[in-house]
Amino acid sequence: MRTKILVIDDEESVCEILKFNLEKEGYEVDTAYSAEEALDMDLDGYSLFMVDIMMGELSGFDFARRVRNITNTEDTPILFCSALSDEDVVVKGLNIGADDYVTKPFVIGEVLARVRAVLRRTGKQAKRTAAEIENEQNLYEADVTFKGLRIDRNDKEVYIDNELTTLTRTEYDLILFFLTHRNRIYSREEIIKNVWGDEVIVTGRTIDTNITRLRRKLGEYGKYIVTRQGFGYGFKEKN
Repeated sequence: MRTKILVIDDEESVCEILKFNLEKEGYEVDTAYSAEEALDMDLDGYSLFMVDIMMGELSGFDFARRVRNITNTEDTPILFCSALSDEDVVVKGLNIGADDYVTKPFVIGEVLARVRAVLRRTGKQAKRTAAEIENEQNLYEADVTFKGLRIDRNDKEVYIDNELTTLTRTEYDLILFFLTHRNRIYSREEIIKNVWGDEVIVTGRTIDTNITRLRRKLGEYGKYIVTRQGFGYGFKEKN
């Protein structure tokens, strides 16, 4: 049984973004475009409400107050996702009974981390069957490391000396390819096939630019991505 989350926001695009990314994480997600619509739903069984504040006739605060006065939902955690960032508003939301508060425009990685933290803290994760646990274990990918450089393949994040480094999708795919195919020089054509795919038209200049940016972001580890003039690039453990 998957953990169920209800997203309540009057912006359809926000609902769709959250639904898409939460479902990728394995949650079951429903959406409502107003507090009124949400309150007309059967709210039993949800493990988390993700609620905007500024909505139509009823605000997110109104929704929170009402579910806190319903026996079956009084303990369901609430995560406010709002463009209101004033300290007094945040404090008000927490005092009403919210378990956390994230401001818009949000970074989806932060939102997902806060969802996991709230569910873990409140013990609201749905109980998983043995088959689901086994499937999750089969899908788990071990980290890829080199000295203080670590790639978390499950969260798609790169750390340098335990500090998160922000990379684009292409930069991430490049360093993952290099770290899993070390100590060999690859031609631009081989890199394009493995990182961009056969159906994408990529120039040599695009590769050069992305590798230059990647080296800069990797700091001292950028020097391990070597260039062999006339041949291509590779990751050398001893450069």
